[in-house]
Amino acid sequence: MATHCVNFSASSFHTKPSSSGPSTNVEKKWLGFITLDRKPRNLKLSKGCRARAALNADTVPVEIPRQWYNLIADLPIKPPPPLHPKTFEPVKPEDLSPLFPDELIKQEASGERYIDIPEEVREIYKLWRPTPLIRAKRLEKLLDTPARIYYKYEGGSPAGSHKPNSAVPQVYYNAKQGIKKVVTETGAGQWGCSLAFASSLFGLDCEVWQVRASYDQKPYRKLMMQTWGAKVHPSPSNITESGRKTLLMDPSTPGSLGIAISEAVEVAAMNADTKYCLGSVLNHVLLHQTVIGEECLKQMEAIGETPDLIIGCTGGGSNFAGLSFPFIREKLNGKMSPVIRAVEPSACPSLTQGVYRYDYGDTAGMTPLMKMHTLGHDFIPDPIHAGGLRYHGMAPLISHVYELGFMEALAIPQTECFRGAIQFARSEGLIPAPEPTHAIAATIREALKCKETGEVKVILTAMCGHGHFDLPAYDNYLQGNLVDLSFDDEKLQAALSSVPNMRS
Repeated sequence: MATHCVNFSASSFHTKPSSSGPSTNVEKKWLGFITLDRKPRNLKLSKGCRARAALNADTVPVEIPRQWYNLIADLPIKPPPPLHPKTFEPVKPEDLSPLFPDELIKQEASGERYIDIPEEVREIYKLWRPTPLIRAKRLEKLLDTPARIYYKYEGGSPAGSHKPNSAVPQVYYNAKQGIKKVVTETGAGQWGCSLAFASSLFGLDCEVWQVRASYDQKPYRKLMMQTWGAKVHPSPSNITESGRKTLLMDPSTPGSLGIAISEAVEVAAMNADTKYCLGSVLNHVLLHQTVIGEECLKQMEAIGETPDLIIGCTGGGSNFAGLSFPFIREKLNGKMSPVIRAVEPSACPSLTQGVYRYDYGDTAGMTPLMKMHTLGHDFIPDPIHAGGLRYHGMAPLISHVYELGFMEALAIPQTECFRGAIQFARSEGLIPAPEPTHAIAATIREALKCKETGEVKVILTAMCGHGHFDLPAYDNYLQGNLVDLSFDDEKLQAALSSVPNMRS
């Protein structure tokens, strides 16, 4: 990780020279490719065992945020409330108590602009935060573009993605309330790994239902979860009623995040010492992820850059919201005016092809109804390799922001995404997870447009995790076996027919 931070600070951004000349008292630090003739001011030490550098252009330290940011406080129109699945009335805090601890329920409904991050959580964040902002100079050279491309890299966390940003506080609040066990779903496995990691730190049991397609495609993520002490099941499973019903209808189903959510929620609702944790979609999850954007704002300010375009991949929306929401705040305050663009898979295009209606967050209809862009809770996406993006709906808050016109969206097929990933890996060195390859592909599209027009744009993109455990997908692409899975409009219409016909 230090190597990437050196790329960020030393070679790209006009590092200020020392006015006093070289100092013999300054120890030379070998970090990756070059020798630095001064000490990084914010070198992080973790119990003397690990050093992590996060350098800015002029070595100004970027502090880990002390507060999460709640975009709802600054929106001109507040988002519609979630509805009870049986009464269809707005959900009350007590309705959520079987699933979530009290503090997360408060955060879910909060209208406060900022919420303090507990010091215990910040101490764990220090294992990988602050994360580096890196200029993709080699990718720029490869594309021969005048655009300046930056990416905020979240792959240095213990789980290899942005997901621990929310897993740690969720488990912390559960542990504080005396909960003994947490359950969840996971697609590609990044969220399941993150929750297992966080649970191991606080001594909680963890049980995970992983979507069958990803369970088979990504066995090493299952092993990561098990290494941190979690119990992992393929979903749908025979353990729950909702899983058995699904298997009865289609024994060979690849599963979906909606089905896996139903299974985890069912178990949590039936056990008083167990709570459910969600890795995306809900307001409190998006809230926790804003540490990404808050850090990035300060990092870009330190190097004198302002983004013209911000790009992030979207499935449920946590990574996209984490990067973009603080920038939307600045945009609403008139301090900058970037275009903000969500990118989703063509095989699961909830924003670009879905309807904006109340729908269940899970397949069995056990969760509250949320006003969101949805493909229908019965919709089972084709088994694309970006398992973390195979969700039928978009986060209600992102859906609301999209309806207000503060962002835009497009869908890209997976072959173009992997083509961009190969270009990125062979120039920048990092192998992206399949999910952020969508943002990379959109970034490359825009950079090539800048090449055609000569426009100099600053493009900021979210690189939410590494692809070390997704190499079979790369093998499929490199062997010519990866195909674009078609979006079945007939299947969509059938799924939409089951969406409740609610008044907005």
